[in-house]
Amino acid sequence: MRLSVLFSLQSGAVLQVAKGNYYQHELRLFHTLHNELQANDILLYDRAGGHFVLAAQLSLLNVDLISRVLIRTIDWRCGKRLGKNDRLVVWKKGANNPAYLTPEQWAALPGQITVRVLKVKITRKGYRTQEVTLVTTLLDPVQYPAEQIAQAYLRRWRLELCLDDLKTTLGMDILHCLSPEMVEKELLAFMIAHNLLRWIMAQAAGEHQVDLYRISFTGAMDALRHCASAMGQAKTAIKRRELWADLLRTLADDLVPLRPGRREPRAVKRRPKPYPRLNKPRSQFREDGQLCHVN
Repeated sequence: MRLSVLFSLQSGAVLQVAKGNYYQHELRLFHTLHNELQANDILLYDRAGGHFVLAAQLSLLNVDLISRVLIRTIDWRCGKRLGKNDRLVVWKKGANNPAYLTPEQWAALPGQITVRVLKVKITRKGYRTQEVTLVTTLLDPVQYPAEQIAQAYLRRWRLELCLDDLKTTLGMDILHCLSPEMVEKELLAFMIAHNLLRWIMAQAAGEHQVDLYRISFTGAMDALRHCASAMGQAKTAIKRRELWADLLRTLADDLVPLRPGRREPRAVKRRPKPYPRLNKPRSQFREDGQLCHVN
């Protein structure tokens, strides 16, 4: 199964999920989420979204895009100069229809669009300075300064951490149900649990005037487990309200340190067992002599 998840950058909550098989590209799945976007929304996408098709489709929905340029070579001598490494350029429609678009959808796209390209430098202590090229449909340099667009794109990494919370902290990386119907229910349970924790974190941040980004997701999950157990034993509604207030206060007091430019490497924590994969019937494994004991 492959998932394409639409997150809220403000709260980290899951807004919508598109599901497909493993061989479907993420852009094909994302096209099923277009109706969930509203006018004047700003979509942050990784490098896979920095191309003509997605920018043109979102412009038809009055939705703006911030992404890295995928494969186009930018000629910085062309277009209208807005500032240093900041230009308006025209992207023209290609000759080939992408496989994930129907002929009708391809024909509905405009022949060309005006986009804004920026070259920004990302500096992190202990790392080499990295230069990235961004593309956006936010064309007004006064209303949307280049620095703010760069900072908005850098905040996209927070959504990668939200996805890590969903898969690693909650344990959604391995599903245990066997039938497709039960897998759907299991996924829904994970999404509900994730959004419940995000809602509690947002409530704690709002009531105690703290930075939402500094409330620990893992800490919120552990505190909620203890609070739910205590609330189940509470005799009165007043006691349950007191426990709930204590929970929010605990989350607001136990903040994670400021970690600007935080980077989490993509690595697997769970080591695989040294056994062959059971990718054929067990009886056939026995006949082939592939089932063996490993010390």
